[in-house]
Amino acid sequence: MGLGGCIILIAAGAILTFATDWHMQGVNLDLVGIILMIVGLIGVSTFSSIARRRRVVVPPTTPVIDEERATHRRDGYSDGYGV
Repeated sequence: MGLGGCIILIAAGAILTFATDWHMQGVNLDLVGIILMIVGLIGVSTFSSIARRRRVVVPPTTPVIDEERATHRRDGYSDGYGV
């Protein structure tokens, strides 16, 4: 369930709890609305924690410097000429 579905659950729960005055036998619509809002809030928190975990930036590793290539002799023969 995505973020949109969670927001829809919260909105539907709020409508059932605060905006209706229906009375059904055997069903407490206020309780159903509160349950929908709680499930929506749990979904939003879960979705945001998963999305935050995906956005973690891993710094790039430092390049390995080869010590043999870094040291050059300047005697005229180490560059490959005159070998």
